[in-house]
Amino acid sequence: MKISARNQIKGKVVKLTVGAVNTEVVIEIEGGQQISSIITKTSAENLGIKIGKEVYAIIKASEVMVGIDE
Repeated sequence: MKISARNQIKGKVVKLTVGAVNTEVVIEIEGGQQISSIITKTSAENLGIKIGKEVYAIIKASEVMVGIDE
């Protein structure tokens, strides 16, 4: 796989919530943190997404906000 997005985080699917149209995919990355993504049900099926499968969270955004604790 070769894509232009620089933020590619490898992880393992730990939870799937399948709806009528969309599927929530929860990916556990190194260190135990989790990333959640909503994709179409059709895309999840086409990619063969299932619990335990290794996948990439690919983040492509035009804006990233930064916050601090006060």
